[in-house]
This record gives sequence, C-alpha cells and structure tokens, in this order.
Amino acid sequence: MKNKVLRNQIGWLFVLPAILLLLIFLIIPFAMSISYSFTDYNILNPDAKKFVGLANYIQTFKDGIFLQSLKNIAQFVVFIIPIQLGLALGLALIVNKKRPFNLFYKIAFFAPVVVSLTVTSVLWLYIVNPDQGLLNSLLKIIHVAPQPFLTSAKQAMYVIIGISAWQGAGYQMLIFLAGLQDIPESLYEAAELDGASKWKKFLYITLPGLKPTTVMILTTTLISALNLMTQSMVMTQGGPEYSTMTPIYYIYRTGFTDRQLGYASAVSVIYGLIIIVLTVVQRRITNRKEK
Repeated sequence: MKNKVLRNQIGWLFVLPAILLLLIFLIIPFAMSISYSFTDYNILNPDAKKFVGLANYIQTFKDGIFLQSLKNIAQFVVFIIPIQLGLALGLALIVNKKRPFNLFYKIAFFAPVVVSLTVTSVLWLYIVNPDQGLLNSLLKIIHVAPQPFLTSAKQAMYVIIGISAWQGAGYQMLIFLAGLQDIPESLYEAAELDGASKWKKFLYITLPGLKPTTVMILTTTLISALNLMTQSMVMTQGGPEYSTMTPIYYIYRTGFTDRQLGYASAVSVIYGLIIIVLTVVQRRITNRKEK
C-alpha cells in the first residue's frame, strides 16, 4: 500500500511542471480573459474599468471588421487544407522512393518550416512586390501582365494562402512520410502480383493506410490555419480593405494597438469557442468516416 502511494506521489511530481505551465499560460489567462470581457478595460487606464455586462459580446455581432475577419479565415481554411495536405502528400511520395539525392530533397522540402514566419513573410514581400518583385519580373519574361498581388483586395488572401502552403507543407510531409513507411511492403507486392496499376495501389493501399495519419494532420492543420496572424500582420497589416484581416490579428490589434482589452477579450472568447466547436465537429466527422 505504501509503495503504491509513493508511486502515485512520484507520478504527480513528474506531472506537476506540465500542470503548472498549463495553469500559468493557459487556464489563468483564459479565466482573466473571460473576466475582462465583461468590462470596458483599457490598458492605458486600468483603474477606471467598469462592468458592462454583455455589451462587448453584443458589439461583436455588429462589428463589421470582426465579421469580415471570420469570412477571411473561413476562406483561408477552405483553401489551405486541401492545398497544403495535397502538396505534403505529393512531396512525401517523392521522397519515399529510393533515388539519388533523396536526402537533399528532404532537406530542401523541409527547409521553409525551420525559417520563422516573420522572415518568410518579409522575404515574400520582396518577391511579390508589384513594381520590382521577382515574380512580376518572371511574368514579364513570358509576356504576362504584372499582377498587384498583396495590394489587391481580390488577390491578397490567395497570395497568403499560397505562401502559407509552401511554408508549412514540409512539416506535414515528414508526418506523411512516417505514415507511408508504416504501410507493409508486402501489400504492394501482393497487389503487383495481381496486376494492380500504380493508381490502384495508391487508391486501395496507400490512402487507406494513411487514414490515421491524415486525421491527425487534418486536425493540427485546421487549428494552425484558424490561428493565422503573422503573415497578415507582416505582409498586409490586414488590408487592403480588410481582405486579409484575421480574427487573431484583430484581437491583437484591438487589445494592444487600440488598447481596448475588454472588447478584445470578448472577441477572443467568442473565437475560442468557434475553434473548439469546429475542432470537435471535424473530429467527429473524421472518426465517423474511419468506422
């Protein structure tokens, strides 16, 4: 009995650092956000905050910028998930084959992941510059008219989607690669003996074998996509015409630029609930498909 109690105490000691980190950086800040969301808390005048009830929450549903940011993030999620997962799977299939310079390809495909999003965003600002950017210079060579890219309300979000897919696909590639290597080679050999084509082997062996991996990647990519901020903040500042404003960036700007921490807290609580609901729905849909 004493040994069992001692083992439990030792176990709690090992878990304690993680619990403390969750408490300090997640649970307490979330509780404070809920508390601030019912006030008109201004960072520059914290002592003057007053209780305003549900006024901040009611205002969010009338806030055109916040509603536009929800539309923008929905557009981003709808496009980024199939593009990034498809690109990652394609890259994983390339590096999964034994070929010369395979290690070089793995490093090259993964390299954008290790570069910070801020550096990547600044780099792409030069590439897609409408006047002197490299991309428009290449388009000029093939006699295509220069494009406005990030200065166009119609193109800016699609540019950010493409850059984000390029930057993040290498991480998902490694996870897909691990999943591909877990599929028994004997299944492919048996299919080859039966005369199955490459497409049928991919359709009936590779894709079913990657189902658990795909579900995990889909969940992490969805959560990551819903947290889009850096690219919009660095490359467009939410413009033009709020076409790249995202909820996370709007929360940051409202809370720390406009100093309206009470209203920003209400927006963050609502958006946090949206993320939770979407994640639960996505998990239930994918689990149902697995069954």
